[in-house]
Amino acid sequence: MRPASLTPLFAQVTSLPGIGPRLGVLVERLAGPLVIDLLWHLPVGVIDRRNAPVIAKALAGTVATLVVTVEDHIVPRSPRHPYRVWCSDETGRLSLSYFNGREAYLMKLLPPGERRVVSGRIELYQGEVQMTHPDHVVPLDELESILRVEPIYGLTGGLTQRPLQKAIAAAVERAPELPEWQDAAYLKKQKWPAWRAALAAAHAPADEADLSPMHPARARLAFDELLASQLAIALVRHHNRTLAGRATRGEGTLQKRALAALPFQLTTSQLFASAEISADMARPERMVRLLQGDVGSGKTLVAFLAMLTAVESGAQAALMAPTELLARQHFATIAPLAAATGTRLALLTGRDGSRQKKETLQGLADGTIQLVVGTHALVQGDVEFADLALAVVDEQHRFGVHQRMALSSKSHSVDLLVMTATPIPRTLMLAAYGDLDVSKLTEKPAGRLPIDTRTLPLERIGEVADAVGRMIGTGARVYWVCPLIEESEDVDLANAEERHRLLSARYPGKVGLVHGRLKSAEREATMAAFSSGELSILVATTVIEVGVDVPAATVMIIEHAERFGLAQLHQLRGRVGRGSARSSCLLLYAQPLSETARARLAIMRETEDGFRIAEEDLKLRGAGELLGTRQSGLPDMRLADLAVHAELLQAAQDDARLIVGRDPDLQSERGAALRALLYLFRRDDAVRTLRAG
Repeated sequence: MRPASLTPLFAQVTSLPGIGPRLGVLVERLAGPLVIDLLWHLPVGVIDRRNAPVIAKALAGTVATLVVTVEDHIVPRSPRHPYRVWCSDETGRLSLSYFNGREAYLMKLLPPGERRVVSGRIELYQGEVQMTHPDHVVPLDELESILRVEPIYGLTGGLTQRPLQKAIAAAVERAPELPEWQDAAYLKKQKWPAWRAALAAAHAPADEADLSPMHPARARLAFDELLASQLAIALVRHHNRTLAGRATRGEGTLQKRALAALPFQLTTSQLFASAEISADMARPERMVRLLQGDVGSGKTLVAFLAMLTAVESGAQAALMAPTELLARQHFATIAPLAAATGTRLALLTGRDGSRQKKETLQGLADGTIQLVVGTHALVQGDVEFADLALAVVDEQHRFGVHQRMALSSKSHSVDLLVMTATPIPRTLMLAAYGDLDVSKLTEKPAGRLPIDTRTLPLERIGEVADAVGRMIGTGARVYWVCPLIEESEDVDLANAEERHRLLSARYPGKVGLVHGRLKSAEREATMAAFSSGELSILVATTVIEVGVDVPAATVMIIEHAERFGLAQLHQLRGRVGRGSARSSCLLLYAQPLSETARARLAIMRETEDGFRIAEEDLKLRGAGELLGTRQSGLPDMRLADLAVHAELLQAAQDDARLIVGRDPDLQSERGAALRALLYLFRRDDAVRTLRAG
C-alpha cells in the first residue's frame, strides 16, 4: 500500500487553488494529471522583482516594481489601439497599456484614486514611461509578496505564469516531511539538503546559478529519481533471478555443423558473445541478456547458435521480430543453416494461410518443429510450445515489455536474449536496464569495406541525380531516402512521392517507392523487385531503417540529412556496404546548418562506429530526445539529465545493488523509507515484487 502521507500528492491537479477544469486540462498537458507531477516541473528561469525605484528613476529595459496612484482610464475608440491607464507617484507619470483590455475588468483591477503595486518591464515610448501588460497588479498590502525573485516555469498554449506559480507553490506546501531514504554518509559527503528542503529550494531559485542541474537541491532530486529507477530495476531483476530457472546445455554438435556450412569465420566478438550466452544458458538461473551489435555485425548468427544449444538440450527456441519484413529476412538467413544442421525450422506470421498455420501450430505443440521465427503472432493465445527453452527478441525497443514477457511465459523458465542494432550509450544502457548482462558485437564481418560518406548542399541535387544515372548504368542499386511521405503545407521538405515522380520521369521503369502508408504486400513486392535487380532505385521514407538486407545495394542518398538524428543516419547508412563491393553514402543538407546539425554530419563523415556515434548523439541531443525515449522503452526522466548526471547514475546503481544485497525485501528502517521513494516516482511494479510488499 502507498503510504498515507503521500496521498495528497496523488490527488488531481484540479484540487490545487486556482486550477479549475479548463486550466486543469492545460496543466495536465504540460506536466501531468497529478499534484506530484507539478513538483517535478522545475523552474527554467528567474525574474528579480526586488528592484523598486520611483517612476523617474525606472530604467527602460529593466523589470521594476512600482507603488503608484491610479489616475484615469483612457478607453480606445478602435480595438487596434491599446487601453491605457495613467498612474503616478511624487516623481512622475506612468502609462499602463493593455491590448484588447476589457473596461469592466480593468476598472476593478485598477480603481481610479487608489494605490496599487505594479510590476513588469519598463519601456520608454515618445519620452513617456510605460509598462505593457504588467505581470502583477496587487493592493499595497501585498507589496512584500511581489518584492522577490520569481521562478519562471515552462508553459503550454493558454496557460500563464501566475496561476501555474500559485498551483506549484501550493503543491510544494502539500509535500510531507518523509523519512530519509538516502545513505547518511553519502548525503553528508555531497552536502545535500533533506528531500522536502531540496524541493522547496529547487522551486525558489534566488538567481540563475540556482537553476544549474548540479546545484545541491537539484542534484539531490535528480539522484532521488535515479535511485528510484535503479532500485526498481534491481528489485525486479532480483525477483526474476530467484524464480526457478533451468540449465540448458548442448554438446556443440549442431553448432559445429552450422559453422562448417558458413563460407566465412566468425569474428572475435561473435565468438566471445556466443561463449557468454552459452555460459548463461548453462546456469540454473534464468538468463536475461542483451546482444548489442551494429548494423551488419552478425547478431542473427550469434542468436541462431544459441537457439541450437536449446535444440541440443532437447527443447525449442523462438525468434520474434517486430515486422514481417524482418521476420522473413531472419528466416532467409537461418533456413540454409538449419537445413545443414538437420533441425526443423518454421516461419509464423499473421499472413500465413490457415492450412500452413495449423501445421506450424501442431509442430510447435508436439515438438517436431524445434526452431521458429515469427512476428508478434508468436505470442497469441493459440500458440503452444512442447518445451520452449530460449526466446530471442529482435529490435526489442519496438516491443512493449508485456510482449517480451508473453513470449517468455509460453513455457517454464524461458531464457531471454534481446537483440538491438541501435547502439545505446553506456549511460542510457545503465538508466534503462541497470546492470543487465550485455554482449557487444564490435566488429563487422570479414570482407566488409568502409563506406565512403560525403556531405553535399541540396543545391547540387541535380548533379546527384545525374550521377545516379551513371551508377545504375554500371549495375549499382541505389536507396534514396526522403523525410516525408507527401506535401506538407508548413514544412517545405522533399517528399518521397514527388522525388519518385521526378526520378521515374528520368529513369522510367527503374524506380520503386516504399513508405509506411503502403499495404505490406505492396511494400514487399517493391522490395523484392529492388532486391532482384528489376528496380535499380528505391525511393523510401525511414521505413527502410531497420532490417532491410540487399547486399547488391551500394549507394545511399539521404535528403535533408540535417533533419535526422545521428542514430537514424547511422542506421540508414548501414543499409549499404553489406556486400563485398565498395559503397558510398551521400548526405544532402539544406543551408544554413545549425551548429548541432553541422557537428552531426561531421561525426558521420569521421566514423562508422555505432557506439561512438551513440555517445556523441547523447552529448548533442541529451537523453530526452535520443532514440525518442518514449518508443525505445528508455526511462522518461523528469529531474535527472543523463548527459550531466552520469556520475550520479553510477552512484545510484552501486547503492541500489548494495540495498538489494542487504535488504531485498526492504524490511529495515531505511527499506521502509525507500518504499516511499519508489511510490513517489511511481515504481509501484517494483514494490509489488517484494515478497512482503
